[in-house]
Amino acid sequence: MMLPWKQIVLLSITGCLAACTEDVIFQGPRWRKEPSDLILPISSPDQQATIMCQAEGSPPPQYRWSLNGTLIDLGNNYRRHMSGGSLIISNLDKDQDAGVYQCTVFNTWGSILSRRASLQFVYLDNFKTQTVRSAVNVREGQGVVLLCGPPAHSGDLSFAWIFNEYPYFVQQDSRRFISQETGSLYIAKVEPSDVGNYTCVVNNTVSREKVLSSPTPLVLRSDGVMGEYEPKIEVHFPDPVPASKESLVRLECFALGNPVPEISWRRTSGIPFPSKVKMKNSNAIIEIPDCQQEDAGTYECVAENRRGRTAARGRVSFHAKPHWLQTMTDTALSLEENLFWECKANGKPKPSYSWVKNGQQVAAEGRVQIENGALSISALNLSDSGMYQCVAENKHGIIYSSAQLMVLASPPSFSRSPLRALLKARSGSEVTLECKPQASPPAISLWKRGDEILQRTERIILLPNGTLKIANVSRRDAASYTCMAKNQFGTASTTGRLIVTEPTRITTRPTNMEIIVGESIVLPCQIACDPALDVSFSWAFNGQLIDFQQDGNHYERVGGSISGDLMIRNIQLNHGGKYVCVIDTDVESLSTSAILVVKGPPGPPDKVAVEEITDSTAQLSWTPGRDNGSPITGYIIQARTPFTVGWQAADSVPEVVNGNMLTATVVGLNAWVEYEFRVVARNTVGLGEPSPASAKTRTEDTIPDTAPTDVGGGGGTKSELVITWEPVPEELQNGEGFGYIIAFRPVGMVTWTRAVISTPGVAARYVFRNDTIPPFSPFDVKVGAFNNRGEGPFSSIGTVFSAEEVPSVSPKRVWSRSVSAVQIEVMWEALPALPERVLGYEVMYWEDDTKPDTVGKVRISGNYTLVNITGLNANTVYYLCVAAFNTAGPGPQSAPINTTTKKPPPDRPPPNIQWTMIGSTLTLHWDPVVAMETESKVTGYLVLLKRHRHNDIHTLSTNKTTVELSISTSENYLILIKAVSEGGEGVGSEPIHIHKLSMGAQGSGAIRLGPLYLSAVLISALLCSVW
Repeated sequence: MMLPWKQIVLLSITGCLAACTEDVIFQGPRWRKEPSDLILPISSPDQQATIMCQAEGSPPPQYRWSLNGTLIDLGNNYRRHMSGGSLIISNLDKDQDAGVYQCTVFNTWGSILSRRASLQFVYLDNFKTQTVRSAVNVREGQGVVLLCGPPAHSGDLSFAWIFNEYPYFVQQDSRRFISQETGSLYIAKVEPSDVGNYTCVVNNTVSREKVLSSPTPLVLRSDGVMGEYEPKIEVHFPDPVPASKESLVRLECFALGNPVPEISWRRTSGIPFPSKVKMKNSNAIIEIPDCQQEDAGTYECVAENRRGRTAARGRVSFHAKPHWLQTMTDTALSLEENLFWECKANGKPKPSYSWVKNGQQVAAEGRVQIENGALSISALNLSDSGMYQCVAENKHGIIYSSAQLMVLASPPSFSRSPLRALLKARSGSEVTLECKPQASPPAISLWKRGDEILQRTERIILLPNGTLKIANVSRRDAASYTCMAKNQFGTASTTGRLIVTEPTRITTRPTNMEIIVGESIVLPCQIACDPALDVSFSWAFNGQLIDFQQDGNHYERVGGSISGDLMIRNIQLNHGGKYVCVIDTDVESLSTSAILVVKGPPGPPDKVAVEEITDSTAQLSWTPGRDNGSPITGYIIQARTPFTVGWQAADSVPEVVNGNMLTATVVGLNAWVEYEFRVVARNTVGLGEPSPASAKTRTEDTIPDTAPTDVGGGGGTKSELVITWEPVPEELQNGEGFGYIIAFRPVGMVTWTRAVISTPGVAARYVFRNDTIPPFSPFDVKVGAFNNRGEGPFSSIGTVFSAEEVPSVSPKRVWSRSVSAVQIEVMWEALPALPERVLGYEVMYWEDDTKPDTVGKVRISGNYTLVNITGLNANTVYYLCVAAFNTAGPGPQSAPINTTTKKPPPDRPPPNIQWTMIGSTLTLHWDPVVAMETESKVTGYLVLLKRHRHNDIHTLSTNKTTVELSISTSENYLILIKAVSEGGEGVGSEPIHIHKLSMGAQGSGAIRLGPLYLSAVLISALLCSVW
């Protein structure tokens, strides 16, 4: 296609192409989807085919199609039309539509050709005759070939054979083979079971069509059996076998013979088959998947039986369609520049190259040179712009690679690379000013300082690419600098002002420091600089820039515009390292550094191991942890057992383990106890974290070395000796099989009686029973311990009395009286001397003989003959009896007596309490408390007086309803009043507060506390808490 070149030239003159120099955008057509081969069955007249073709570009591209190299006229073709760029063919006709299609896409920038795509039609005709085929007569043991003779077809076929009737198919094995190349059935050695009718089934693998041949009868001859004969190869792969790259190569080989031949394969080169090669159908087929160049060569099939051996050879010839190794890319060049494109492809046979521009062949002449896959065009002009394609082709395929060439023409422009308006440079440094205009063709540039054109000097260098360099710059060089650029399409300039500043100095630097974990420091970084400069500070730690937002918990930059001090808070061990302060200005970058050493307690030791252990010692070893900046000065060893609460410090030898030692012996261990050990290191900073615990290790066993303690006993029942002791803790039992040895003898005797308890889990108590034991007889007693290793020490000897008999006589003259509503007093006559001991008396009481759950009991030790029973119910009859007791229990009881408790006191406090205070005299008055029928009669009143911050309580009894008290005028008081009756004290009044400022005042108290029977002790506690 011829492009409107005059229009392009006009556009370039008007400056449209100049815009392309800023950001070149290649807008020529480029492929999104190219056509691909189609294989279709002809199954119905309304079937249609779609050959895809999609491209993009600006303006949107247009399409045209060719068939077998001839342009398709879509305007007068009712069966063919385009959708987008794809070609749709309706009412397919295999004679008119089969062939090679190619899509051409174009827009104003040029055109490109698609890869070629073939459209093929597949079909399968019926067999010509449907009559029964001629019978094949064969002897038993002879080989036979039944021909299929497939009908006319297009497309790949597959074959099968039916034996007699469907669905009984011939099964292939070492004796029978169906060739997928010829379709014929091969029987290496006929057997009687093979007699029957055989039908060839032909399948088109694309169209899925299937046709069946007429049956072929196989008949056995009656003139004898075929003898043995050597193999004869009937199925042999062709020579050569063409094999395309990455295809599946399938070679067939089958032989007739008697006995049935065995098939084997080899490569004549002797190279073994790779693992991907597979043998099938009793080795009649060899398959080579993903065929590559190294699979090419001569293959030999060998058929062998005991009558002989035969072979057939064939060559696998490898070929490959071209594929790209190197392609060209879209390119934009200026007028008069030179173009060089090169593309490279691989294939077998080696591909040839050609070049196409806008769909037309490019010829090598004049400025255009073509050599193999290389295209060069010298002195480009606008007419060279367009779409180019490199074409690589061999007899197996053709491929295209596309690229756009844009020839640019534009005046100079600094829109993308102007000089900075303000340039800053440090005095004494070198200044580089770049002049990089966008221009096609490249522009010629010159420099001006102010209005003066710059000339080359010792300090001023003008480079060929337009760059200006000024060495050893000084304040005299401060001025405005202008770069001017010019080509045949125009001129342009850019200006910037140069300021020369004084060098920046670091005035305060950080210094190397040592610091303890947890402290905070400030690393200084301060400068003196030219006020015209913009300054920024940053810090790096061990080569990594500090992120003050992410690491804000520890790092903070402090200071003003000329200070970049770094504050590090709560320093940890991982903060130790090299800190670098970086100062960046407009003209230079400076840095200063310091090493921060962080000291902390040592890290945990490791690999704590028990090297040797005895019954009381353990030899330990360990490896040191990190010293964290401060040498390790010593170690502490800790131990833990199932019997300790947490870890405990352990004694060791040496007693003090210094920092250079990595072994020590732990002493003072208990035998037969499971121990864990750990080690803690220390330095001048403090104690570190403990090591991981050692493996649990049990000390050796030994005889017990601890005797039971607190040996005693006594009591029990008649004829018993009860012995008790404090058991030995488990951690002191020193081994398995632990138990106790109890030894006892009557006082004054020499021989010990021994008893053994081998179950230490039971209570530490032993009872010896013998009817000959006199009551309350003294015995010498001692208790020892033992285990599987032997006996340990005994306790010291103690005296224990045998069980005694209960007193034999009951107390006489028992008498009782009711003291109050809740108390009864009981008295009796002391017992005379008895054979049995009397340790005291026991009083039992109950409300009703029919209610045994109401029985109460009070014991008093010694020779007392009176007891008060309290906490009783008011106005209730109680039955009482008395018995003497000792360690054997109570003796006989006295005859029961009964007493009735008094009625309860009134449950109301004195009402309407009034008080007056004149001088130091306090007068109290209240209304009387009248008892109800169920209550005891009031016999008087109790007045309780307590001074503030004093514990003593003064009590005043009266049978009147008024009382005068003389109190100190400098004290605060608390007063309580309650009624008194035979049943006891009644409920107290609300406490009355008398303050020292109340002299000459009066008041009343009328609030009820509640139904409490307050004893003097309870009242005292209440007064203390209220005050």
